Amino acid sequence: MDIVARKNEENLKITRELELRQITPMDTNDKSEIQKFYHGKNLFITGATGFMGKILMDKLIRSCTDIENIYILVRPKKGKDIHTRIEEIFDDPVFNKLRDEVPKFRHKIVAIPGDCAIAGLGLKLTDRQTLISNVDIVFHVAATVRFDEKLKLAVGINVHGTRDMLNLCQHMKQLKAVIHVSTAYANCHLRYIEEKFYNYPIHFNDLDRLIEKLDDKSLEEITPTILGKWPNTYTFTKALAEDVVRLNGKGLPVAVFRPAIITSTIAEPVSGWIDNLYGPTGVVAGAGTGVLRTMHCDKDVNANIVPVDMCVNALIASAWDVAKNHSESIEPKNVPIFNYVSTVENPLTWGRFTELNIKLGFEYPFSSAIWYLSFHMHKSATVNKIYMIFLHFLPAMLIDSLALCVGQKPRLLKVYKKIHKFANIISFFCNNEWVFTNSNMQELWRKLDRSDQKMFPFSIRDVDWANYCHFYIRGMRIYLFKDDLSTLDAARRKWRRFYWFHQVLKGAILSLFLYVLWTMFSGYFCH
Repeated sequence: MDIVARKNEENLKITRELELRQITPMDTNDKSEIQKFYHGKNLFITGATGFMGKILMDKLIRSCTDIENIYILVRPKKGKDIHTRIEEIFDDPVFNKLRDEVPKFRHKIVAIPGDCAIAGLGLKLTDRQTLISNVDIVFHVAATVRFDEKLKLAVGINVHGTRDMLNLCQHMKQLKAVIHVSTAYANCHLRYIEEKFYNYPIHFNDLDRLIEKLDDKSLEEITPTILGKWPNTYTFTKALAEDVVRLNGKGLPVAVFRPAIITSTIAEPVSGWIDNLYGPTGVVAGAGTGVLRTMHCDKDVNANIVPVDMCVNALIASAWDVAKNHSESIEPKNVPIFNYVSTVENPLTWGRFTELNIKLGFEYPFSSAIWYLSFHMHKSATVNKIYMIFLHFLPAMLIDSLALCVGQKPRLLKVYKKIHKFANIISFFCNNEWVFTNSNMQELWRKLDRSDQKMFPFSIRDVDWANYCHFYIRGMRIYLFKDDLSTLDAARRKWRRFYWFHQVLKGAILSLFLYVLWTMFSGYFCH
């Protein structure tokens, strides 16, 4: 039985259940403009199993309950088929509210096997035809977000995946909107970034031909030259993906959505939810566990973070806007681009962000901490390297030596090598400043009526960063470290012990330093 027949049978069962319970759908007149737009629509989402994709599915189903189906592209992973993966994904506590509000939401989710790294998205012919015949709205969220990904794979997923998605969309019979999710840093080789397309020194087709000619080792050696002013393969390939949209998206109701650094939820479906250690979350986690103590970062540079649920609300609204403009337009319009950033309307520096998280880290200490929280930021890379020697390498060598003496396996030096690799990758974004424009984003907010602004809030201007960081740290503890709040008192007692150990150690080191100085100078004066 194919997917369409299976879905029709499932939907018939649901309809009968609703009739038996005498449940009638909400009157269309009671809905907001965005809810009316999504009423009865079929959606296709790539990247639905990722951080942003989970929140997107949750928000769409809870707020737009009359969506017909959401087709999601899922690839087998680590020996698990797509159905096992879907079961595990929906076991996440982030979907608890959805299960309470829409108990039978699962019948709306249709898993489609595929992979953005494979030609044609890895779709079977029958599944491809299902999407072409039914889909109204597409959210292309999928991407490899590893900054140090091999160029060949990054191009395969981020560039070819976008090209194959747009080729698929060209055949969709009732398409209303396609939103390609890029990143605000796709054009980080520039310092002033507007909501427009840019020209690049290499065309994606030329890059394809170059990759085909080179073996993996040669390609790796030449990658820095290919990247040029881009700091990593992620931002570079996301830039080329935008070029794909510009050239291959002609005639489509398409837009580019550029979010800044996406962090935990601010409100929905629960405050502080996060499931990854990317970007600043990895830094906060490292500092909070007492492992990361110094970092190359300019405290006066803007952090440019955005809560994932607000980002998703803006994404949902952008599809509504694109469809509305496309249907009302007689002549083809330029592809709209939305810069979803915080630096324009509500800036937050890395210094302030760190200050808030350290303060709140004392309120919600992690049970897994191995030392007291003591974190320093340095604008100078040289000064930071000196601190790394004394705060990272020397303690790691000492502890690993002690581990060897008692027959244990040394681990800390390896941990710090990974930490320093991560810190080097993100330091580019902690020490450089960009000026963004976001007039399209602000205009979109003004287009929403009050009911939609209330249901899909995304105005960064309204964010209280101190309040946000409170839930950010709390959420990391609960959802990332699986550290229940019932362990908070014990963690605080452990934290106090670490504090005194930390003070004693500082005193001992200072005393040793003064003793060495006294010995040196007393010997000098005696002679």
